[in-house]
Amino acid sequence: MRRVPVLVICGSLLLAVGCGEEGTPERRLPAAPAGVTASAGSATTVHVMWNRASGEPEIAGYEVYRGTTKVEDVPGGTHMVDVTGLKPSTPYVFTVRARSTGGDLGPPSERARATTPAAVAADGRAPDRPGSLDGTVVGSRAVQLTWERSADDRGVVSYDILQGDSKVHSVGGGRTAAVVTGLRPGTRYSFTVRARDAADNVSAASEAVRLTTAPGSDGGRGTAPTGFRASAGRADGAYHIDLTWVPPNADGVITEYEVHLDGRPATSLVWGGTAPRGRAEYSFYVGREAGVTHRVRIRAKLPDGTWGGFSAERTVTTG
Repeated sequence: MRRVPVLVICGSLLLAVGCGEEGTPERRLPAAPAGVTASAGSATTVHVMWNRASGEPEIAGYEVYRGTTKVEDVPGGTHMVDVTGLKPSTPYVFTVRARSTGGDLGPPSERARATTPAAVAADGRAPDRPGSLDGTVVGSRAVQLTWERSADDRGVVSYDILQGDSKVHSVGGGRTAAVVTGLRPGTRYSFTVRARDAADNVSAASEAVRLTTAPGSDGGRGTAPTGFRASAGRADGAYHIDLTWVPPNADGVITEYEVHLDGRPATSLVWGGTAPRGRAEYSFYVGREAGVTHRVRIRAKLPDGTWGGFSAERTVTTG
């Protein structure tokens, strides 16, 4: 299996660390937010999402930019925002920067592009309320929601997902399903869905679906990578393990993974370019000795900043 150059070891993450004039280490800047996406919510709004930053330094907030103009400032516990007041039929470029509790601003994220749809003149009719909202608990920290498509005389552009009275997610008008992660174990939640058209008319909320996440920790099996495979190979006198898997369904971009070898963390991976939404692959070095048996599994960092469940464990033997 070929090696995959787009993955880098976590030590190569963009962490701006230097030394002052007298050799004193400078403060570490936040990394650029990963997994930034943008999608039109109406003719005048765009929904921007990114992966919640974790680790050091602690994040106090995020700044969202339209081109070079800062348009939103949100707290560190938030990783999505609706940018409003936009023009119809217009392409936009968005970036996000993280700000530490010390006030240091990190570098901008990769650019996310979205084009607002055309405005519809004299459209005062809201879409019909979404029907048949249903939900499935996915372990202790996530749920999957499905609903029937809403009807609208001009077409539905997006759906808002609400947890109680708070909007927690948004998906495009062609979608009728969403995954909500970052929930607490053993907790009862109420979800509703609203439809939105290009004129920003919003439907009545759907019937609520009430779900209780599984108690305790089940390892987050519903958020684990699937189709996990591992095999041993040899090149230049050394052995390596080749991995392939399908990223978990988390309604966001998975950019970071952790590989466990023989029950312990072996390496963390971060996609340096566009992260795959289909099957992913990676190879790593395990030594020069033949006949050594290893156990390997992998887990993903979800867009909400939490670790998902572990994949199935595979056993491979060098040589």
